[in-house]
Amino acid sequence: MAVALIAGGAQAASMAWPMSFQAAYLQLLGLHPGQPVWWLQLLALALLVGVLRGTRSWRQAALSGWLFGTAWLLGSVGWTFVSLHTYGGLPAPLAALAVLGLSALLALYYAAACAIFVALMPAYRPWAAVVFAALWLLAELMRGTWLTGFGWGASGYAQVDGPLAGYAPWLGVYGLCAMSAWLAITLAHAWQGGSWRDRVRGLAAPLVLLLLPFAYSVGAPELSTASGRLSVTLLQGNIAQDEKFQADSGVPKALQWYAEQMKNSRTALVIAPETAIPVLPQQLPPDYWEALQQRFGTGQQAALIGSPLGNYQQGYTNSVVGLKPGQAQPWRYDKQHLVPFGEFIPPFFKWFTAMMNIPLGDFNRGAVKQAPFEWQGQKLAPNICYEDLFGEELALQFADPALTPSIFVNVSNLAWFGNSLAMDQHLQIARLRAKEFERPIVLATNTGVTAIVDHRGAVVVAAARDTRTVLVGEVEGRSGVTPYVWWVSRLGLWPLWLLALGFVLLALRAKLRKR
Repeated sequence: MAVALIAGGAQAASMAWPMSFQAAYLQLLGLHPGQPVWWLQLLALALLVGVLRGTRSWRQAALSGWLFGTAWLLGSVGWTFVSLHTYGGLPAPLAALAVLGLSALLALYYAAACAIFVALMPAYRPWAAVVFAALWLLAELMRGTWLTGFGWGASGYAQVDGPLAGYAPWLGVYGLCAMSAWLAITLAHAWQGGSWRDRVRGLAAPLVLLLLPFAYSVGAPELSTASGRLSVTLLQGNIAQDEKFQADSGVPKALQWYAEQMKNSRTALVIAPETAIPVLPQQLPPDYWEALQQRFGTGQQAALIGSPLGNYQQGYTNSVVGLKPGQAQPWRYDKQHLVPFGEFIPPFFKWFTAMMNIPLGDFNRGAVKQAPFEWQGQKLAPNICYEDLFGEELALQFADPALTPSIFVNVSNLAWFGNSLAMDQHLQIARLRAKEFERPIVLATNTGVTAIVDHRGAVVVAAARDTRTVLVGEVEGRSGVTPYVWWVSRLGLWPLWLLALGFVLLALRAKLRKR
């Protein structure tokens, strides 16, 4: 059981190496603070497979999978404690229990996967590896899509700098989850094999899988083409979260600083983060909104600004407002994938949110497909907070050529989670999205990480976190679609669901035939 817990902790660390461990000898192994460690993720999952091989009881397998999943998810999303306790005012024991409870509940998917695997495990190793990968994929899909979905920390994100990342434009992050699971069990079987000859044979297929992206990249054309460049200014206000919505401190500070920076910006586009304007337009000082509209009403500059919109009668939205010359009304994007408890309250949980000092409520959802913000030949598609976690939803816009974006823009406020790994993890998520779509992603945040990520998933430039700063750079828009975008925009994740279920059902059929 201890091995399962240790392996789960290693799986969590593989997505973004913990900032507190910065020993020189660790950095020699490529374990740099905040960076993904692709081989560690494979090793962690291989350790779990080793535990499963040592048991023939599905109950013990379920316990091992649950411990692994709980440690993994607790290490991945433990920063939610900061929002619940430090800023939400929830008593520390209750906040800790809530985070542990969420992790333990989501870990049940992996407990079920491990239990079913041990119950169905065929004697033939390649077949066993396929079944394990299929079950692991199903667990990842369930966690990422059911009950609004929370796929944060999925195993595929640890591969953003690894060889498997070459498959992202073809299979997406869930495809990487399945491939990493197959690799992990194949490597574990090879290591625990009999003779050295058997071990070498067992390593042949994994090596081919790892080397294939490098072979393909030699002389292979890119799947997208450049569509022009756009100069951008990204504003990082660094407004303390405990002041952000306070009328006598954070609100006037934010309004003054963002107004000054937008007035002084000289690039084609200026972007302010989620709720950069922390109050409704009707609550702003006189002429504030009109001054912004006049600032970007003429000339060659435009702005995207995070702001809440709405009223009591019609409801409220978490939105991005777009201002540019020649438009009759401000353009807007309304967040459509809302955060449970943060932006909508599930049934029977109002008692829980009532205990926290957080401006919570039931927001209105935006449409799944919304028109992009068109400016200087580019189509910019904003998303807010963790919406960029759901690549299958972002892909829906590519089904309509009129909505197909050339640049993604993510605006966030990760100050809710303090100076934690949430910033680094969110950056890895954005980088993998860029690889899937071959689209650049511009991130504008309150406290970090504010950055420009190119269509290859590389960070072009990034601002120092937890500082008030202005980041200026250029982003290259792209056109065309990747194979992943082509199939997921038309079929969603159903091909992965059906493929994984098919392998599991075949294994079940083989198991029943042996009886």
